[in-house]
Amino acid sequence: MNHEAAFPAHPLRDVRALYVRQAGCPSDFADITVDFEPWEEGIAFEVHSELRLRGSVGPDELAEYSTAAADGIRDGLSALDGPVAVAVVLRAMGVHDVDSHARAFRHAGRVAVRNALALLNGPQPGTRLRAAPGYRTIREE
Repeated sequence: MNHEAAFPAHPLRDVRALYVRQAGCPSDFADITVDFEPWEEGIAFEVHSELRLRGSVGPDELAEYSTAAADGIRDGLSALDGPVAVAVVLRAMGVHDVDSHARAFRHAGRVAVRNALALLNGPQPGTRLRAAPGYRTIREE
């Protein structure tokens, strides 16, 4: 396999993906920060041993959200043309007591891939740089 042509060509550190949708109840909130590292063929995912966690979540929910983020990242990477040889490290996670759930973290995983591609290639034509109507960013306290 030609690793030079594989995604990513070089390490991408601290790629943040924020997925927030507040258009009524229920709302969605997921915030992740990941590293994308060149790796062997395929996709490896791990949670950093010193995961930075913003908000409070139990170990079962943490595992569920981490798995959902990994699934979203795999979904996003599966849509790429060309080979993928990446290790993804989940470094930080932000949760909301009410609005966080696995589906939101899966969306955040896909957003992380889009953000990584924008860092490598610049934004795709037609990509919105601002949030869509009905979305707003929740500031960290």
